Amino acid sequence: MAKTEKLLHRIDELERQTGIRRTIFAACPNSPTVIRAALRAAKRNNAPIYFAATLNQVDCDGGYTGMTPDEFVKLVRMEADAIHYEGPCIVAIDHGGPWLKDRQRTERWTTDAAMDGIKRSFEAALLAGYDLIHVDPTVDINVPAGQTIDIHVVARRTVELIKHTETFRRNNGLPEISYEVGTEEVHGGLADERTFDTFIEELKTGLAREGLADIWPCFIVGKVGTDLHTTLFDTEVAKRLTEKVRPLGSYIKGHYTDGVSNPEDYPRCGMGGANVGPEFTMSEYDGLAELEQIEERLHAEGRIAIRSRICETLERLVCASNRWQKWLLEDEKGKTFETLSKERRTWLVKTGCRYIWQAPEALVARQRLYDNLRRTGMDPEEVVLGHIEHDMDNYFRAFNLIDLNKLL
Repeated sequence: MAKTEKLLHRIDELERQTGIRRTIFAACPNSPTVIRAALRAAKRNNAPIYFAATLNQVDCDGGYTGMTPDEFVKLVRMEADAIHYEGPCIVAIDHGGPWLKDRQRTERWTTDAAMDGIKRSFEAALLAGYDLIHVDPTVDINVPAGQTIDIHVVARRTVELIKHTETFRRNNGLPEISYEVGTEEVHGGLADERTFDTFIEELKTGLAREGLADIWPCFIVGKVGTDLHTTLFDTEVAKRLTEKVRPLGSYIKGHYTDGVSNPEDYPRCGMGGANVGPEFTMSEYDGLAELEQIEERLHAEGRIAIRSRICETLERLVCASNRWQKWLLEDEKGKTFETLSKERRTWLVKTGCRYIWQAPEALVARQRLYDNLRRTGMDPEEVVLGHIEHDMDNYFRAFNLIDLNKLL
């Protein structure tokens, strides 16, 4: 049995024994700092940790973090060893599907090229030692704007990608892995329960036809009311979807759990897992902004020679990257960055920093900030890690994960 299924099954056993329901917390590793914070928070809470990395973040070309799958896995292991964290650690691909990698979309790759690219990415993940792959072919740049991709195409491509992955894994004698399928409302595909049912049925039939009846996703992503701009988890929908998939041996996974107002309802509704990502980029930014305020005060006192100007640098780099345009609301499209409201510009910078953390200018500004404050006796990295870990602690607590490792 693959690692993720083992963890889920043990959580089920514990629920039967104690009545306590739990939801696995998955962090989006959008920077080395977030990876370090997640492992430290997991150790302090004595809980499992799950990293869900998109192909924009980590891929064969390095992604925006600069890490290949092999380097990513090695970094996670090294950071865990450094703090003697020995609990369960799951490494996964998040949203693995054609055109979900920004480069494929902007360069308008053909269907064959996009599918082949995803297959190569899955192979690299397997060789690196990933534990789970989210298969998500719910985007098609050939579908006219305003229309949703045919769910039959989604099911067919999901089967094709799982078949390729399993064939490669078995031919290379690699360990069993787990699968996640589906997507949230943002990308279409499983936007209503009737379509959800059709997808599940066709996935089951398609896998059996390919001789893969023994392969079934442990997670199915459901539309549970959350996206990048909403914060209310829909408990009634979550319960209904859970009732649909538990007899199949699957669990509902929530995406865009960032800043959700009722996280404690996830385990109550039987949610198997929940992804949190951009929130921790904002946490990292907030930590740096707090440090810059201290730096400004020290500079005014004549205790620092050269300011880092880190927030100014980050805003300039996010703006120049143009990736902020991906997250514009419908009535904002076509506007320049400068014409947006101050509130929206700040939000776009804070969430968009994940794309430019590893840019040379950003690294230099951060190093200058840290050096300036270290000279005064501070440990600035601890401040930034503390911001992120504080926000992660909310999920470990709400999902009933504290001290779970004792019971595993």
